[in-house]
Amino acid sequence: MPSRLSLAALAAALCLGAAPVAAAEVVVFAAASMKTALDDFAAKWMDETGHSVTVSYAGSNALARQIIEGAPADIFLSAAVEWMDEVEKAGLLAEGTRTDLFGNSLVLVAHGNDAPPVAIGPGLDLAGMLGEEKLAMALVEAVPAGRYGKAALVSLGLWERVAPSVAQADNVRAALALVSIGEAPFGVVYATDAAADDNVSVVGVFPEGSHPPIVYPGALLADAGDEADRAFFAALRSPEAKAAFAAQGFAVLD
Repeated sequence: MPSRLSLAALAAALCLGAAPVAAAEVVVFAAASMKTALDDFAAKWMDETGHSVTVSYAGSNALARQIIEGAPADIFLSAAVEWMDEVEKAGLLAEGTRTDLFGNSLVLVAHGNDAPPVAIGPGLDLAGMLGEEKLAMALVEAVPAGRYGKAALVSLGLWERVAPSVAQADNVRAALALVSIGEAPFGVVYATDAAADDNVSVVGVFPEGSHPPIVYPGALLADAGDEADRAFFAALRSPEAKAAFAAQGFAVLD
C-alpha cells in the first residue's frame, strides 16, 4: 500500500504536469488624467500575474460614448460621475461593481518650473496674466476637467473675461501638453497631471467649493467575462493600488 508521502508526491507531480492557465487580456477605458498612475500600477500587476492590460486613454465623455456605441472594453474608469451614469443608464455596467475610487484637485499651471504663485479667487486678473495668449483647458462642455475648470472660473467671476482666450483640447493631458511646450502660458488641469510634467509649475489651487467634487468612479462592464477582468478591477481597490495612486496625488475614496 503506498504511503501517504508517496501519494502526496504523486499529487504534486500531477499538479506540476497540468497545463498552465492561459494569460488573458484586460481592456480598460480610462480617463486621460489617470495615465501616469495607472500605467505604473498596471505594469506591476502584469509582471505579477502574467496577464496583459491594454488601456485606452481619452476624455471620459469620449470613452463613455465609445462604450455605449459598442466598443469592446472590460473596465471603465471615469473622471466624472455623470459619464459613468450614462454608461449605467445604457445597462452596460456589471451589476454591483460600480464604486468611487479616487478624487483629485484642480490647479492653475504655468509654463516652466519656476513660475511665481498666485492667489486664486475673485480678484485674480487671469485675463491680464494671459494678455494676448491662451489659457489651455480640456473641452469645457464635455471633458470632465474642462467642465470642472469652467465651473470654477464661472463661480469666481473670471470666466467671461477669459473665455475668448481659452484654447480647448480633446482631453486634460492634451491641455497640459500645450502648457508644457509653451504654446499656452497657463492652463487649468488636475493636480495629478501637473505632478507628471516637469515643464510646468502649479501656481495656484482652485478652492474646492468653486467646482463640483472631482470623483473617479470605476466599474466592470457587463461583457467582462473572465477572471482576469475581475482580478484587475479588484486589484484597483487593493492597498497597493491605493498607495500607488496616492503617491501620484490622487485622493483615495474607496
